[in-house]
Amino acid sequence: MNKGGVGVGGGAGGGSGPTAAAAAAAAQKQKALLQRVDTDIGNLVDNFGFLVNVTRVNDPPVRNSQESFMMEMRAARMVQAADSLLKLVSELKQTAIFSGFASLNDHVDQRTEEFNKLAENTNGTFARIGEEVAASLKELESHYYSSTLRTSVRHEP
Repeated sequence: MNKGGVGVGGGAGGGSGPTAAAAAAAAQKQKALLQRVDTDIGNLVDNFGFLVNVTRVNDPPVRNSQESFMMEMRAARMVQAADSLLKLVSELKQTAIFSGFASLNDHVDQRTEEFNKLAENTNGTFARIGEEVAASLKELESHYYSSTLRTSVRHEP
């Protein structure tokens, strides 16, 4: 059936890509899911084909009861295969939902880390500017207090 590269929950978000181990696990899971789909659909088609072939009406009553039992058995197998496909769809939905939350959480963690680094850089810059301002203020105070203008202005009132 579908053996192409259709991704099952493998879309990468806006953040960094998955690690190699996560990518390998996702590829393995996709392969297993595709095998399940192929098996279940194959079972549905085979059992349906058998049901169509058995539905011929025959005269002997024993033959009809045997065929009826075979039809019931094949119909039950079709129901099992359809149920398996429904469970697979449910699993895919859950995977899509939870992998969406996981990638969202990864993106939030990445952004938090980026903002923490920016905050550290900003704090370092503020500390450096504060030290430069303190040194400049000390130098200006020393020039002011040693200035002749300051002493001459104070003595004249």
